[in-house]
Amino acid sequence: MTKRTHETTPVSPQQENFLRTHHRHHHKIALGRFFLLLLFLGLWETAARLGWIDSFFFSSPSGIAKYFGQMLADHSFFAHTGVTLFETIASFFLVTVLSLLAATLLWYQNSLSEVLEPYLVVLNALPKSALAPLLIVWLGTGTNTIIVAGISVAVFGSVISLYTGFCQVDPEMCKLIYTLGGNRKDALVKVILPSSIPLILSSMKVNIGLALVGVIIGEFLAARRGLGYLIIYGSQVFQLNMVITSIIILCVIAMIFYKLIQSAEHYYKKKY
Repeated sequence: MTKRTHETTPVSPQQENFLRTHHRHHHKIALGRFFLLLLFLGLWETAARLGWIDSFFFSSPSGIAKYFGQMLADHSFFAHTGVTLFETIASFFLVTVLSLLAATLLWYQNSLSEVLEPYLVVLNALPKSALAPLLIVWLGTGTNTIIVAGISVAVFGSVISLYTGFCQVDPEMCKLIYTLGGNRKDALVKVILPSSIPLILSSMKVNIGLALVGVIIGEFLAARRGLGYLIIYGSQVFQLNMVITSIIILCVIAMIFYKLIQSAEHYYKKKY
């Protein structure tokens, strides 16, 4: 066997200049975002200290940092954040699996998709907060209810998006499979699913945020632990530091989840 030697392609000065400009642009964007955040926090803290705003109602960055330190000290941060993380990950995983299975079944059976499509559209448009009281009656209060609430927010839109994407895959590629003696299952495995991986990853970026929203809706109504519970409880007892700190933690969680899926998407695009 002959070994192949991989030679590194030399980079031209124009390419080096492009890469340097590209990196410089991204650094400027990151610096601008960081400066904007510091400016906002500085103005917020100054307004609270000088009495331009009432810190009892609007809190302040220093008050939020102090309360966050208390959460770390009494371990409530890990307890409440851990519960919300578990419920969100479980909801997201189930949404991904269920939507893939449902979209695959709808693509595989055209007649079934024609029957169910209007119902999926109606269920997707239905305000999911209206379902929460019913879920409490049917399932009681607890983790199961919250996970189902997270699923209900994301699953119908995900099914519609994936099914539409499956139907838009190049039909000539499917015809080639059929011409070579393949069946619909072969077209699904060899054409539809591989071609739809970018769509699936893009859908996952949306679903993780929707699953988090659904979980918080469930925690508002049916929880005794979690960040959603802290937001409701803090608003009831006028502990605005608790409320705003919980909201900031949720923002960080959402950003981390989004960046993880975005990194997987970039890795796939770079590799394939």
